[in-house]
Amino acid sequence: MSTPSAGRARRRAAAGRAGAASLLLAAVALLPWLSGTDPALTVLRARSADQDPTPGQLAAVRAELGLDEGPLPHLVRWLTGLPRGDAGVSWVSGEPVLPQVANAFAVSLTLMLGALAVTVAVAGLVCVRTLHLGSRRRLRLRRAGVAAAVLAALPKFLLAALLATVCGVWLGWFPAAGWAGPQAMVLPALALGVPSGAMIGGLLDQSLPAAFHEPWARNAYACGFPPGRTARHALRRTLAGVLPQLLPTVVALVGGAVAVEKIFNIPGLGRLALDAATAQDLPPLQTATLALVLLGIAAGLLVQGLRRALLGPALRDGALPTLHLPPLPGRRSVRVLAGCCAVVLLGLVVAGLLRDPLHVDTAARLLPPSPAHPLGTDSLGRDLLARLGHGALRTAGVALAVTAASAALGLLLGMASRASAGLTEVMSTLPAVLAGLLTTAVTGPSVWGAALAVCLVGWTPYAAQTAALLEQERAAGHTLASTSLGAGRLHLLRRHLLPAVLPAVLRNAVLRLPTTVLVLASLGFLGLGEQPPTPEWGRLLSENQPYVELAPWTVLGPACALVLLSVLSVAGTGTPLLRRTNGRWRRGAERQEGGS
Repeated sequence: MSTPSAGRARRRAAAGRAGAASLLLAAVALLPWLSGTDPALTVLRARSADQDPTPGQLAAVRAELGLDEGPLPHLVRWLTGLPRGDAGVSWVSGEPVLPQVANAFAVSLTLMLGALAVTVAVAGLVCVRTLHLGSRRRLRLRRAGVAAAVLAALPKFLLAALLATVCGVWLGWFPAAGWAGPQAMVLPALALGVPSGAMIGGLLDQSLPAAFHEPWARNAYACGFPPGRTARHALRRTLAGVLPQLLPTVVALVGGAVAVEKIFNIPGLGRLALDAATAQDLPPLQTATLALVLLGIAAGLLVQGLRRALLGPALRDGALPTLHLPPLPGRRSVRVLAGCCAVVLLGLVVAGLLRDPLHVDTAARLLPPSPAHPLGTDSLGRDLLARLGHGALRTAGVALAVTAASAALGLLLGMASRASAGLTEVMSTLPAVLAGLLTTAVTGPSVWGAALAVCLVGWTPYAAQTAALLEQERAAGHTLASTSLGAGRLHLLRRHLLPAVLPAVLRNAVLRLPTTVLVLASLGFLGLGEQPPTPEWGRLLSENQPYVELAPWTVLGPACALVLLSVLSVAGTGTPLLRRTNGRWRRGAERQEGGS
C-alpha cells in the first residue's frame, strides 16, 4: 500500500524530471545562439556548401526561419505543435521532422536491444565463475576482475573498426556497413555490448563475494542447500545494487553510439542528433533530444520497478543489510601482474618523453615498429612512442580530474536522492556527444570543454549507485536500531551511511577511470575534444583509426596503454584507502551486531 511519504516522493521525482527535461530542452534551443556563429550562415552552408554567401542570401534565410525572433518563439511553436503530431520541418532539408526521428529511433531501439542482449551475455560470462565458486564456498578472490577491465577498456569505435575490417571486409561474415536485415545488427551490437557488459559484469563480480560471505549464505551451505539455489539468491541480492548502473548504459547504447553509427553507416538517433547539432538544424535536434529524454525516463521507471521486485518486502521492513566487501585474500600473481603493467607503462611514458612528439618526417609515414621507432610512425611520420609518452600525463590528469569531480558530485546528489532522482534520470539520457556540443558552443573545441561535457553527464552513475546503497542502508536493522536509540543525522551519516557507500563508490570510480579516457577519446574522435597537434591518447586513437587496416600498429600503442591502465585500475580497488574504509565499516557493523 502506498504511504503518503511515498506519494510525496513520487511527486517530487516527477517534478524533478519535468524541470530537468525543460532545462535540457531550453539549453538545446539556445544552441545556435550560444555558438557565437550566425545560424543562418551554418544552415545555408549545410544546404548548399556555399562558403561565401551574400548578405542577401543570409537575410533571406533569416526571414524564412524567423531567426531574428530569438530562440523562445521557436521553442514555443515546437512545443505547441507536438500535441498535434507536428515537430516542424528541417531547416536544412525542408522535410517533416517527426518521420525522420521516428525512423532513427526505431533503428536505434533495435540496435539497443541487440546490444543489451550482448551486454547481459558478456556480464554473465564475466561473473559466472565467481557464482560457481562462491556457491560452493570455494571463493578466494574476484577472479574475473582483470579480464572484465581489459574488455571494458576496449574503445567502442576502435572495436567497431576492427570488427568491420576483420569480420566484415576480410572474412565477409556480416555486412561491414549499412542497415539492411538482422545480419547488419551483429557487428555494431558486439561493438557496443562487449565493453558495456564487461563493465556491468565487473561490478557484479565485485559485489558477489560480499553476498556469499553473508550469514544467510553460510547457513544455506551448512544446511546442504543446492549450490544453484544459493547462487540464484546471491545474484538477486547483488543485482539490486548494480541495476541502477544499467540506466546510463542503456541510454548510452541509443544516443551515445554516434561513433559506432558513423563507422557502420547506421541511420540512428545519435547520429541524427549529431548531424542536426552540427548543422544547427534546431527542429530535429530538439525532437531527438526529447525522444532520448522520454526513453531515459521510461528506462528509469523500469529499473526502479525491477529493483523493488528484486528487493521485495525487505525494502519496507528493514530486513535488508547493506553489502560490504569481505577481507578476501589477494593472489600474488595479480599483484605481480599489476606491478609488471605499471613498469611497462612507466617505461613507455619515460621513453616517449625523451623524444620529440611534433617532429614531422614525411619520408617516414606509417612505418612499422623498428629500433628507431619502437611503436612505428603515424600518417605524418611522427614517432608514436613520443606522442604516447607526452600524452600520458595530460590524458591521465584530465581523466583523473573528471572522474574525481563526477564521483564527488554524484555522491552529493545521490545523498539527496529525493530531490535529485528526476534530475539523475533525465541527465543520464543526455549523450556525452550532445553535452560536448553544448559545451563546445560556449567554450570552443578543447580538452577542458570535453572534460566539462563528461562531468555534466558522468556523475549520474555514481548518484544512482549512492541512492541505491543509501536506500538499502537506511533499511538495515542496525541503522533502524541506532535511529530508535536517538542517533542524530550526523551520527548516522558518519557511522553508518558514508562507511557503507564510500567504498563501493570509490571502487566504481577507479574502475570507470579507463572508461572516462574512452569517453574523452570519443569526443576527440568526433572533433569535440583535444585538437591537433597536441598528443593525447584519445586523440591518437581517433586520428589513427582510419589506418587500422593498413597500419594496425598506429592504434596498437594507445590501445595497449588503455589496457594497462585498466589492469592497474582493477588493482587499485585494493588500495589501503579502500581497505581501511571497508575495515572501519566491518568493525562498526560487528559492534552493532554484538550489541544487539
